[in-house]
Amino acid sequence: MVWVANIMVGVVALIHIYIVYLEMFAWSKPKGLRVFGMTQEVADASKTLAANQGLYNGFLAAGLIWGLVHPNVNFGHQIEIFFLATVIVAALYGGLTVKKSILFMQGLPALVALILVVSI
Repeated sequence: MVWVANIMVGVVALIHIYIVYLEMFAWSKPKGLRVFGMTQEVADASKTLAANQGLYNGFLAAGLIWGLVHPNVNFGHQIEIFFLATVIVAALYGGLTVKKSILFMQGLPALVALILVVSI
């Protein structure tokens, strides 16, 4: 069961690394425009804000990875629980204010990972 939880935490971290890429480097490029459904004008005007948001998503990924590699397994799980809960709160807010798909793309994997980590 531990390895399944670790895989799910890793998946959530990878999702957030991908979001970092989208928000910090691809925001105003065709891929970013397509993923976020924006015009070039909107993307150009909000590029700095998106990069800042991408940085915060990077902190979420870093925290999850920190939890996975921490030498004290119990403390590592506590770190994972904190960062997974943070991802879930962010997904709830994003799902309510931006796009419902955020609930499924970010929130659901984090919720599954959280349930698995807590059940260890």
